[in-house]
Amino acid sequence: MSAAASVVVAVGAATGLLTALGDDGGGAADAARPAVTRTPRPQPPPAEPAPASARDSTPPSARGASGTPAPARTARTEPSRTAEPAGRLYRHPESQVLDWVRTHPGDPRRDVIASRVAGHPAAVWFADHTPATITARVRAVTSEGAARGRVPVLVPYAIPDRDCGGHSQGGAPDLDAYDAWIDRFAAGLGSGEVIVILEPDSVAQADCLSAAERADRFASLARAGRVLKDADPAARVYFDAGHSGWHPPARQAAWLKQAGAAAPDASDGVFSNVSNFHATADEVAHDRAVLDALGGPADLGAVIDTSRNGNGAPPDGEWCDPAGRKLGRAPTLDTGAGRVDAYLWVKLPGESDGCRGRPGTFTPSYAYELAR
Repeated sequence: MSAAASVVVAVGAATGLLTALGDDGGGAADAARPAVTRTPRPQPPPAEPAPASARDSTPPSARGASGTPAPARTARTEPSRTAEPAGRLYRHPESQVLDWVRTHPGDPRRDVIASRVAGHPAAVWFADHTPATITARVRAVTSEGAARGRVPVLVPYAIPDRDCGGHSQGGAPDLDAYDAWIDRFAAGLGSGEVIVILEPDSVAQADCLSAAERADRFASLARAGRVLKDADPAARVYFDAGHSGWHPPARQAAWLKQAGAAAPDASDGVFSNVSNFHATADEVAHDRAVLDALGGPADLGAVIDTSRNGNGAPPDGEWCDPAGRKLGRAPTLDTGAGRVDAYLWVKLPGESDGCRGRPGTFTPSYAYELAR
């Protein structure tokens, strides 16, 4: 498979992996922000149009993104909102797959999807730039996770020039706005354990930016890591290491170092394979090589998205809901592998890349195929 990015498809405010609830208008909740100073930057050069593609001929993998809260729902059939999967990771009680399971009690695919997909915890995405509400939305997830003794996985995804102008273009209007958004995001973390997957593709895909734009982005990412960990010392923050089919480890590590991933006050390590299909063994080797090249504290680790990598990457390089893929390892914080902190489902299986269904929407036929 050629070295291709793993692009997110952010399709409007109402679609995506999981919905972050608790959007009560933000108001006073947004007032308390971490006391981390803004990173100085040189004046940016004039804006340049983003390339149509920062990748080679193989398109990247797409993933959904979270959006506005779902309406309140009446009680339905199992799995219930209060049922918790085994393990310490948090399963958000509102997601497209859970909605489908609750509303399709007679579907012959239901039991397989309910047990093998809906029953597992997955990440909660925050993909829209909503300064007024982001603190309350993050707090709704982290407070519920803390109350249940579970560890939420959060994905801030609002970096400016997101996806280099591709399918998931968007994010904050500029880096100053992004820094302020991260302040408010951090204010919702609370004091409990939480895992933050900081801006998928933001480092690995940065070759579409000019050198000055990259430096500015990396300064904001480094600042974001410090802000998040300063706000919640129990937070574990991971930076973008791409995946094993993309950049060589030494190149990825050089950029990660500029982005603050080796700094103990900003980082707990790296993440890889988000929304992609590369085999776990390949990702473990890639991440260890990246960490070795990165340097930094010996306890820096890696987390790997295993949601759809059970059969590895398609041999033809197909990225859009490829056939023949299977679920990977179940999400866990107990991997038994050195320097690998967690296997996570960052991309929720069954949410389409755009070929089996509209991008970011749950497609039961694809979920069933992955889960069988």
